[in-house]
Amino acid sequence: MTLTAPPEERVATASARPAPPRRPWRHRLSRFDQNASPYFYVSPFFLLFGLIGLFPLIYTVYVAVHEWDLLKGEGPFVGLGNFTEILGDPMFWNSIFNTLSIFLLSAIPQLCIALVIAYLLDRGLRAPTFWRMSILIPFVVTPVAVAIIFSSIFNEADGLANNLLNLIGIADQEWKHDTFLSHLAIAIMVNFRWTGYNALILLAAMQAVPRDLYESAALDGAGPARRFFSITIPTIRPTLIFVIITATIGGLQIFAEPRLFDVSTAGGIGGSDRQFQTTVLFLWELAFFRRNLGEASAVAILLFVLIVGIGVINFLISRGIASGGDPGRNRAARRAARRSLTKEDAR
Repeated sequence: MTLTAPPEERVATASARPAPPRRPWRHRLSRFDQNASPYFYVSPFFLLFGLIGLFPLIYTVYVAVHEWDLLKGEGPFVGLGNFTEILGDPMFWNSIFNTLSIFLLSAIPQLCIALVIAYLLDRGLRAPTFWRMSILIPFVVTPVAVAIIFSSIFNEADGLANNLLNLIGIADQEWKHDTFLSHLAIAIMVNFRWTGYNALILLAAMQAVPRDLYESAALDGAGPARRFFSITIPTIRPTLIFVIITATIGGLQIFAEPRLFDVSTAGGIGGSDRQFQTTVLFLWELAFFRRNLGEASAVAILLFVLIVGIGVINFLISRGIASGGDPGRNRAARRAARRSLTKEDAR
């Protein structure tokens, strides 16, 4: 039988217990510093982002729903009127076509070549520092210099490209007047500058792949191509997705190369017939030639939506390709992983 004290005695006993000692203020300050200091450390980035990133984005939306002259300033509210005007403008759709065409001609070969270069550099070439610095040199060259050099190379009168084609019996090509050839020339400029940069990023990811996986796969009879597609690509998948997304963003925002490709004869608006006028170049023409900042802001928002959409598509496609569909079916990679674990256990 259990005896229970009356409620009055329990209250008296609880009140008689000594109160827990109060923590000193130094301990409380240290606890606050431990919990709050990470937020203070990262707050400058968010403040800077809000000032130079988020605020301009919100202000662009505000300008896009008004008539806004470059010199006169804010006009009346028009709602979605600027978007309606832009979507009904044939030159806007022409710029979208040119942007997507140049993007496909540059991004796909660029990433494929960057993967091959990174794989070759990861194989242990002699003087690796020399080769890594060599492929990074084009990235150091400014876009203006690259555009001027390649504009001279693709000059239709006496350019290097036509001179080389004449040696093999091909007539002079209209690099600056033909739509496809002008897109190809601009894509070559973009690839020249960015391929080495992306190759170094992929190389850094490849060097983090455990070498035991390659050794185990080689013992199982997997050749270089099999090891590349079964081990390297799935392992560097996060870096590959990052490179694809950044290449997508940069490729759809191309401006300097088409702006300077034919500036002497076409005035820098993207060719005499706007055959290589990109969306950013069209935006620039609206803002500073036509002085219509409202429609230019609408183009910027539509381009942002396009970049997000294509970025999501690229993310889904690259994730599927990099993972090889079902990782459980990748027998070579599974055998290599098991052999690697066996070696670690033996050690």
